[in-house]
Amino acid sequence: MYADFDDMGPDLTSDVPGAVKILIAGGFGVGKTTMVGSVSEIPPLETEEFMTAASVGVDDLGGVEEKSTTTVAMDFGRITISEELVLYLFGTPGQQRFWFMWDDLSVGTLGAVVLADTRRLETSFASIDFFEQRRIPFAVAVNCFHGKRECGEDEVRAALDVDPAVPVLLCDVRIRESSKDVLLALLEHIMSQALEATAPATT
Repeated sequence: MYADFDDMGPDLTSDVPGAVKILIAGGFGVGKTTMVGSVSEIPPLETEEFMTAASVGVDDLGGVEEKSTTTVAMDFGRITISEELVLYLFGTPGQQRFWFMWDDLSVGTLGAVVLADTRRLETSFASIDFFEQRRIPFAVAVNCFHGKRECGEDEVRAALDVDPAVPVLLCDVRIRESSKDVLLALLEHIMSQALEATAPATT
């Protein structure tokens, strides 16, 4: 589908800064921590804590009732794409009570991945709105839990009403290659937008 990181070549990475900050966002329980962990070349920093009775009535567990832990700050990982390009991945907390952190985490961000769950697509809207309002390029990655693909990319695009240029992919974030494909699609989207922004205006 997309080339491996090692085969991307200079054309895709030559105009990208050497260290790139990427956010991994999305609703509660969509797989952000799992994605960071699956692709990171270093042991990922995780701020997962066990949920307690204090979260009852505060955190919405609809569709993820079996989840027992939650990210309370951020996840962090790193992956080297080439000698010139390293991605630093920051997974955002999903619960609404932690959204105040998103502004700080987004500082210096070149792009973002919005993880979506077809069982709860509505949990993706807050992340999409956040990046659209700040004009941060993003890709939508539908995490197909247990290999189930309940709908196609076009159906997800229509349901989320994202711009036709925004990449929408089906993935399984437990699988390293699948998560890598998502990051490659995001990088290509970032480069495409950068080229459009610098292209001379036509009359």
